[in-house]
Amino acid sequence: MSGTILSAIGLVFVIEGLTYALVPTQLKRMLAGLLVMTNEQLRLLGTVALGIGVALVWVARIYLNG
Repeated sequence: MSGTILSAIGLVFVIEGLTYALVPTQLKRMLAGLLVMTNEQLRLLGTVALGIGVALVWVARIYLNG
């Protein structure tokens, strides 16, 4: 179980690192766009991302682990 958590955290770092390394200009533009969003919009965006993440983990654990 702890190996799975460590792998998931490592994967987050890989994806973050790729974003900074491959598309830094677009990342800056996206972050500037976040500054103009209201707190409610950011909360909704975070909730949607959270839901998608939970769904992906659920699908992976149910269908890919047998």
